[in-house]
Amino acid sequence: MTVTVRQMTLAEGDLIIDYFHDASREHLEMLGVDPTRLPSRDAWRRRVEEEFGLPLERRGMLLVIWRQDDQPVGFSTADRIVYGDRANMHLHIIDPACRSIGIGTQCVRKSVDLYFDVLRLKQLFCEPNAFNTAPNRTLQKAGFRYLKTHMTVPGPLNFHQAVTQWVAER
Repeated sequence: MTVTVRQMTLAEGDLIIDYFHDASREHLEMLGVDPTRLPSRDAWRRRVEEEFGLPLERRGMLLVIWRQDDQPVGFSTADRIVYGDRANMHLHIIDPACRSIGIGTQCVRKSVDLYFDVLRLKQLFCEPNAFNTAPNRTLQKAGFRYLKTHMTVPGPLNFHQAVTQWVAER
């Protein structure tokens, strides 16, 4: 089993859009995502295209694809980027068969290295829904340090919820 992690190409951006738009309401709720806040596929695609047109130092997001044996199994995104300082990371396994087998931990570790190198970070934060145990366990196994659990709206797609805040530092 060969796992690779790399920056997404523009053509691969639909993987993220499809993941959210095709997800069940139950899955979105587990992620803390409010389906009424999803942008249309076209609006989302335009936003991704705009980001790809910017130099890395000015991007508001960075997209990373996770592949196993050359097939996409998941992705990570970074947002709230302050180039040279900090960013927030999100993680998703798109292939249900690849959940709970440890692939996420491998992918998160490789994604962390990529984010720190490409964005020249000092800190990388992640705030998964506190009741979604899989990403919280993955972050702990990948070497993130627990900071706190608190109530917030973690992003533009999310509803108000309890999140667990984690950090990786270099």
